[in-house]
Amino acid sequence: MVTLLITAVAVLVLFGIGVYFWQKPAIHNSDDVLPPRPNARGLFEEEPSTEAVDAERLALLSQQRERLIREAQNGERSALDEAHLGGDLELYDRVLAELVQISDSDPKLLSLLSYVSQNELPVNKSLAEAVLASWREAPDRGGTARALHFAALSDDADIYRGAVENALQLWRAAKLKDISAIELRALFDGEFWVLSSRSRSSGAGFVLKRTLDRARRELEAAASANQ
Repeated sequence: MVTLLITAVAVLVLFGIGVYFWQKPAIHNSDDVLPPRPNARGLFEEEPSTEAVDAERLALLSQQRERLIREAQNGERSALDEAHLGGDLELYDRVLAELVQISDSDPKLLSLLSYVSQNELPVNKSLAEAVLASWREAPDRGGTARALHFAALSDDADIYRGAVENALQLWRAAKLKDISAIELRALFDGEFWVLSSRSRSSGAGFVLKRTLDRARRELEAAASANQ
């Protein structure tokens, strides 16, 4: 009886030892499915400062600016669209000025004008002055209308006033024989309203209105004399 009891106890002990060693690897393997320990350094890592973020942003903008100017110098007109979409007026003005500078012939300038018109892009001072200079070299009916229109699109009352005065001078010198006095007056008045209300109501706009009043009287007198 005692022998049986001892044997039973030994079997139970051996069984318990076997269960223990069978479960032990499973416990160790459970470490593999647990989430990784948190990065102690990451918990206390400082966020980038506002100054650092601003500096990085300015660096990127500077790189973009240099790239667009370089593309414009190479004649890539798509740089003009990108500058316009970016909303940076100063950059757009610089890019367009670069494109105007390399448009050193009438065909190239006309091609640039066409691109700006078709894409409804703003006209700046550089482009308007280039159009006026080209027109004065060989004034004609179509060139006069184009010069006045682009001068007005620049939304600069001084530039438009200069275009009106140039047209009057050419007309007086009989270099605009294919445009009548009435037609020239209609051009002056029509393009005036292309200017924004801000430009029309400015100090330069006031001087422009006086110039237009004198031009109307002169042109009306000439038209009456020719009847």
